[in-house]
Amino acid sequence: MVTMADIISRIKEMKGIKEVFLLNDACREKILEIESNITACLGIKVINEGVIECLKRQYIICIIKRASFRPPPEPTVMLVSDDGVVLGEEVLPHYKKEFLEKVKEEIIWLSEEFVMYPERRGKNKEYFVMPPVSFPEVEEFGMLDVVSCSPSAPSDIMLRQMHGYEDDPKLASILVGFNAPDGVEL
Repeated sequence: MVTMADIISRIKEMKGIKEVFLLNDACREKILEIESNITACLGIKVINEGVIECLKRQYIICIIKRASFRPPPEPTVMLVSDDGVVLGEEVLPHYKKEFLEKVKEEIIWLSEEFVMYPERRGKNKEYFVMPPVSFPEVEEFGMLDVVSCSPSAPSDIMLRQMHGYEDDPKLASILVGFNAPDGVEL
């Protein structure tokens, strides 16, 4: 039978991991409060769908990681209009070649990892959306509804401070939320 210790142990084995711990209810509430008020430059609202989905899960593990941790398996940020048009998106380094072969429209690189689609138009407002991202290392244990996310900078700082870590720019946090299969108590 799988235990929470098994899952945490597996994550601790991964390259770039500093610490792994189960998130408590006080942290969950504080993260939700912080994330509901995040804006980016020019006052563009940030909707961290990954955090919202993660906080709905039965269990949440917090990972404190270094830069050497593996890249995410999917993009972690998009610029989306209120009518759902993707106006810009992250292009991860390991996917860049495939992306350039697939893209059939004009793009503008805003950074080495973010493109805008200048011909796409939305209706009114734009939002940065941080979608939930898969986390195969927890899925391998048969856990359900697994999602991971990067909390905003204020949530990240709060998490590290609450657990005794200094504000070190070389560290960042990831949340991994999941549900256990019926009848399994971790």
